[in-house]
Amino acid sequence: MPDRKLAIVTGASSGIGREIALLAAKDGYDLIVAADEPLVDAAAGLLAKGVEVEAVEADLATAAGVARLLAAAGGRPIDILVANAGHGLGRGFLDQPVDAWRHVIDTNITGTLLLLQPVLKAMVARGEGKVLITGSIAGHLAGSFQAVYNGTKAFIDSFAAAIGNELKDSGVTITCLKPGATETRFFERAGMLDTKVGQSEKDDPADVAKTGWDALLAGEHAVVHGLKNKAQVLASGVLSEAATAEMHRKLAEPGSGKQD
Repeated sequence: MPDRKLAIVTGASSGIGREIALLAAKDGYDLIVAADEPLVDAAAGLLAKGVEVEAVEADLATAAGVARLLAAAGGRPIDILVANAGHGLGRGFLDQPVDAWRHVIDTNITGTLLLLQPVLKAMVARGEGKVLITGSIAGHLAGSFQAVYNGTKAFIDSFAAAIGNELKDSGVTITCLKPGATETRFFERAGMLDTKVGQSEKDDPADVAKTGWDALLAGEHAVVHGLKNKAQVLASGVLSEAATAEMHRKLAEPGSGKQD
């Protein structure tokens, strides 16, 4: 068994997850990277860093997919878990197929918890380990035209803080990374390219990943990337939910990106 420590990164085929995996590899962690699509390019780039890499294609919205990922560790202790897998979904709630919004909930909430619980139990038993969960500043905003997604992130932001407190004396730390709009495939996959936020300038995923990775290693409870995003979170604390919903509508309403 290698002397190097092991990190699992989900949602690692692109975007923030892939950038975090690269940072972990740079720091000498062997990696298990997972996504619901092939990771050939991502795995090849990580192997160039001189660490062992195993790529697992699994649907982490399902118990079977989570079990497949955990089995890949082969009983090896997991030193770091980056629970980054997630799906977005734009458009009005009444226009969303049931299967689509259920998949968002199953990926962002159910699958995340199915993965976290066994990993955290093992970490607590050893008295050490670090977990980074990707939440979002969306969890602080009532998400008109993104209602289910924002609701799942509100859950994740809250859950991460609660579990972090439960485990505060265990030697295990939970860090919640809260990005804002980031230049990834998120808006394409969520059907939001015609929205104002979909067409706006976004944060660099490498910068967001560095913010999250540094906070993880430092054992911080939560970190919001970027001054603009921090300002939005602060504003959400004083505005009514009706006000944040109207603010979000202007960003996410279909066709808003075509307006002058």
